[in-house]
Amino acid sequence: MKRRTLIKTAAVAAAVTAASAFPKPALSQNRMKWRLITTWPKNLPGLGTGAQYFADQVTKCTGGRITVQLFASGEVVPAFESIDAVGSGTVEMGHGAPYYWKGKAPAAQFVSNIPFGFTALEYNAWYHYGGGSALCDELYRDQLGCKFLVCGNTGPQHGGWSKKKISTVDDYKGLKMRMPGIPAEVLTRMGATVVNLPGSEVSAALAAGTIDAVEWNNPYGEATMGFWRHAKYYLTPGWHEPGTVLEIFINSKKWDGLPDDLKAIVEQCAFSTNQVMLCEFQARSGPVLENFLKERGTILNTLSDEILMKLGTVTGEVLTELAAKDKMSGKVLKSMLKFRSHQKQYTFISDGEFIRARNLPFKFPM
Repeated sequence: MKRRTLIKTAAVAAAVTAASAFPKPALSQNRMKWRLITTWPKNLPGLGTGAQYFADQVTKCTGGRITVQLFASGEVVPAFESIDAVGSGTVEMGHGAPYYWKGKAPAAQFVSNIPFGFTALEYNAWYHYGGGSALCDELYRDQLGCKFLVCGNTGPQHGGWSKKKISTVDDYKGLKMRMPGIPAEVLTRMGATVVNLPGSEVSAALAAGTIDAVEWNNPYGEATMGFWRHAKYYLTPGWHEPGTVLEIFINSKKWDGLPDDLKAIVEQCAFSTNQVMLCEFQARSGPVLENFLKERGTILNTLSDEILMKLGTVTGEVLTELAAKDKMSGKVLKSMLKFRSHQKQYTFISDGEFIRARNLPFKFPM
């Protein structure tokens, strides 16, 4: 071999060896595929679509460093087993409603929001500026093995659909109703028989007569559920869920293993989903409610002040008892009630009085 060829060959070999010593580009390293299990049917308006939005945003905003694949309720585990699957590390993350986990962590039902509690905006304010974030994290890490992030809000829900009109307190006696969380205990004490069902089963139960009434969401969230076919009375106001919070729960070890920049991206995607979901529920619910009332024969059943006073009184009793039984529940409720006391008057004179003024019969462009 000629000397010039030897030198050239040696130079190429040295370059290859040197290049192999450098770390591979970050683009090809540390890519993760995470599964997101939900407690909802796939593409359920607001809830299922909100979970999909979050999955897509994480995938896009991380540049594929975390690719999130969504699985609907029942595709991996049944809806109410989601928290166990994530806490144990079987899957990486889930999307649901905190009150589903009250049997494992009693304070989770407070984290969802409480009856006669916060509006959606008030809840977000408590979470970000009233100590809520730290309390939720403490609860989920210690009792469920997960990282908690607020990831959606339905806004004010309706009181439910009923086959019979609710005119008095006594009308709740013997009523078989799907109702979750703290409101379920309230209605039980009012004489109702409460059944807790996942979203995938509620329509069939109402159609079959297994239940007489069902609480699920607001008009947009119920647009595809067909409740109006089987129950014509639409209860209002939604005393039980004034601004229900949805969550992302992430396996604690998986969360702790993320670099800070990916943690920040996931947090911002959850924050974005929270806003987008609330806006979608607000935007879509108005037209859907009009359709229910004008095209579907739905009758708006406004609960009397007598009924609401009774519901409020019983709710107060239930909250007090639950908080006394569980230290963390007491801690969360104390924080929420303190923040609520500072918000009641302000929200009433700002939002409440404006809504009243807007509904006065003055002339106004359509």
